[in-house]
Amino acid sequence: MAASPRRPLVVFVMGVTGSGKTTLGEALGRAWSWPYHDADAYHPPANVEKMRAGTPLTDADRVPWLAALHDCAQQTVDRGEGAVIGCSALKASYRAILRGALSPVVFVWLDVPREALQARMDARRGHFMPASLLESQLHTLEAPVHAFHIDGDQPVADLVREVTTRLIAWQDANPPTDDD
Repeated sequence: MAASPRRPLVVFVMGVTGSGKTTLGEALGRAWSWPYHDADAYHPPANVEKMRAGTPLTDADRVPWLAALHDCAQQTVDRGEGAVIGCSALKASYRAILRGALSPVVFVWLDVPREALQARMDARRGHFMPASLLESQLHTLEAPVHAFHIDGDQPVADLVREVTTRLIAWQDANPPTDDD
């Protein structure tokens, strides 16, 4: 088993569609023996139908979805466990809902060049999110200030190693408090 964070936490792997959230999230979950939750599974059916039709979601559409993901993170923290959640988390306001008052929660932003995103989207089959919504996601993205900024255009093994190393260093520099 590979190294894992020293203490349980919730790690949100974030980025626009096609950035590799699911691929990295699943790999981190396997490496750390933590559950992986894909945010796509938490969308209400109406959201999935909108996206399938090529219609971008509104902030109001996202509220129940973000609340469900926050609840998933809350349950993880309440159990004193770790989990990885793959979620676009495009805006600061969305990340605030996801985090709420939870501690410890970390965001890992997979930043991928537009050309690589487009190629990934064009090659993807069977996903409800059409490539036509990539532009909308890029327009909506508010680059996070408080996140691990990761070059997502690397081999998965390198991404796992980088995220693990950075999280362990972060935990070493930020000992637990009474709230953790």
